[in-house]
Formats: sequence, C-alpha cells, structure tokens
Amino acid sequence: MEAAFDHNQVISHPFVNDKFLMEIGSGNHGCSHYRRRCKIISPCCDEIFDCRHCHNEAKNSLDVDPSKRHDIPRPEIKRVICSLCNTEQDVQQNCSSCGVCMGTYYCSKCNFFDDDVSKNQYHCDKCGICRTGGKENFFHCNRCGCCYSRLLKDSHICVERAMHHDCPVCFEYLFDTTNDITVLPCGHTIHLLCVKEMESHFQYSCPVCSKSYCDMSRVWEKLDQEVASTPMPQMYQNKMVWILCNDCGETTEVSFHIVAHKCLKCNSYNTRQTRGSPATCTS
Repeated sequence: MEAAFDHNQVISHPFVNDKFLMEIGSGNHGCSHYRRRCKIISPCCDEIFDCRHCHNEAKNSLDVDPSKRHDIPRPEIKRVICSLCNTEQDVQQNCSSCGVCMGTYYCSKCNFFDDDVSKNQYHCDKCGICRTGGKENFFHCNRCGCCYSRLLKDSHICVERAMHHDCPVCFEYLFDTTNDITVLPCGHTIHLLCVKEMESHFQYSCPVCSKSYCDMSRVWEKLDQEVASTPMPQMYQNKMVWILCNDCGETTEVSFHIVAHKCLKCNSYNTRQTRGSPATCTS
C-alpha cells in the first residue's frame, strides 16, 4: 500500500530538487489510457476523471440518456487535481502546492499530461493536437489535414481531410484516436487493427472506394483458371454485360460469367456489373 503523501515534508526536504519533483510518483498514477499525476475536472459536467477518454467513455455509454451523451471539450479544461496532494488548481505542469510534476510530458495548448515519454509525443500546431512517434518522423499534409510518416511524403495520395472522419469499419473518429492508423494506397485512412480484421475475413479492398489495397495478381491468376474451367451453358455464351472496375475506374463490356468478370483494361477481377445486354443473349 502506498504511503501517505505529505507535500509539506517533500518541499521542505533538503535534498528536494527539480529532478526529484519530476520523478516522484511517476508511473504510479493515472488510468488505462495515460500515466499521469493529476486528474481533470471536466468543464462540461464539473466531474472528476483521470483523463478525457475516461470521461468520454463514461458519458457515452449505453447506460447514459442519448440526449445527455457528450465528449469533453479538451481546450476548455481549466482545472486539475494533483494526484499526490489532492490540491485543486489551474492547469499547469507542476503542482502549485507540493511542486510535484504532474506529467513528464506536458502541453499547455492541449491541457495534456503524460508520464510515458517513450511515446515521443509532440504538438502539431496545424493538427491542433498532440501526436506520438516523434516530430522528426512525421510531416503535416495540408490537404489531408493530418500528420503522416515521412516515408509517405512523396508517395501518398492526398484525400481532402483524410482523417477527419470515422473509421469505415469500427466508426471511431480517426483524427484523435489513440489506436494505430494506416493509410491505404488509395489515400483513405483506417485503423490498422481493422485492416487486419478485414484480412482475416478475406476482404482486401478499401471499404470506402472499393479499390484493392494489396497485390492481388496471384488471386486474379487463380480466377483466370476458375473461369476457364467453368464453361457457361449455351444460352449464356453470347451474353454481354457492362462492368465497372473498382481498381482502374474503367467501364467495359465483357462476356457474362457466373464466377467473375475481368476488367479488359487492367486485368482486375475487382469489378461490379452495372448493366446487362439482354439483346445479345441467344436464349
């Protein structure tokens, strides 16, 4: 059991210095979202929570009246409570009473505290929020309206406000999510775990635009073989249909087949039938 904390003894101790105040209690307080040495007082409902995620989870649960559900307006947080001496005070990095650092990483713009600096947090002025991963490893794309890895700087496809929407699989808002995000080749963004979940169900196309997001050439070869080994009945052998290719966007007229329709432009089977041509059917 943690010993009682006497801030007067700490401040008056002859060996107390900035390093000691920075480290005391670090990692011993907080919640499942953040390790920090303070709690926040929500400006919207005047209740105490460990962090904004704890507030949002509590205030948006199924037990709450839908008309009363809400998220905390993070920039409006003005008061915090030191977890070591329980002093309520204005938002600041060091407690005004015991002097303890309430968050090794502190952002006055976001009113954000975190003792786990291994995340390499940094504040992006253009995003308007703090992000993780190290500022040197990311760049802000003005058109997409978000930060991306520098590895994508010259290769990503810009999509207007690419992360200012819900994940197309789990519907969590992507812009300030704490989960890992990936950018598909088409430019749309999605949770990395959601992509892996899609792949476990053999789904390899973007849920937003339907374009294939990985190399499907081996799959197309197998479909070539399946189509060739599955002859259509005589009444359908001359039937033609129009298809739209989800990968290249071209519209072509092809022979109808029950297995799949192959795009004549890019050889993809990621297509959809748009209309048939009953006049060419010899039935």
